[in-house]
Amino acid sequence: MADQNTEELKNEQTQQQETPEQQLPQKSEVEIANEAIVAVKDQLLRKAAEFENYKKRTEQNALNFAKYASENVILDLLPIIDDLSRSLKSGKEKLENDPFYKGIELILNKFAKILESQGVKSIESVGKEFNVDFHDVMMQVPRTDVAPHVIVDEIEKGYVLYDKVIRHAKVVVAMAPVEEEVKN
Repeated sequence: MADQNTEELKNEQTQQQETPEQQLPQKSEVEIANEAIVAVKDQLLRKAAEFENYKKRTEQNALNFAKYASENVILDLLPIIDDLSRSLKSGKEKLENDPFYKGIELILNKFAKILESQGVKSIESVGKEFNVDFHDVMMQVPRTDVAPHVIVDEIEKGYVLYDKVIRHAKVVVAMAPVEEEVKN
């Protein structure tokens, strides 16, 4: 009888152990396959979106490369424009009616038009508010006739290529006059 009681206890224990497992719903093969299909579709959509983004980035990089390819050549030519401008500025009073002076002036204008057709524009600075995106301050001068942080002189012209600053303008900026302290 003890053996029967022991067997009954073992049977009850095995039934109790099976009960929680039997209560969990079992997924069918179809449900498992559907979940796998959904996961693969999600992965495929993500890869397709990632590839589209890659294509757009590559196209944009190619456009930017073509747009700014001439930047280095233009930067090499800018000092020539500066030299021609300085030459014309220094001889303006003396040689304004001289044909050689007029010829240099025409060459400079032609050169500037060619650069403009390539997307290069000079930054107009004098009389404008100082902006770190376009200007480099070389000097500050105390002025009472101009508001502080206004550009009063331009040492070297700045240039933009399309929407990109390729050379900052070097400028002189007005500042408020410094009042000397009176010592007693």
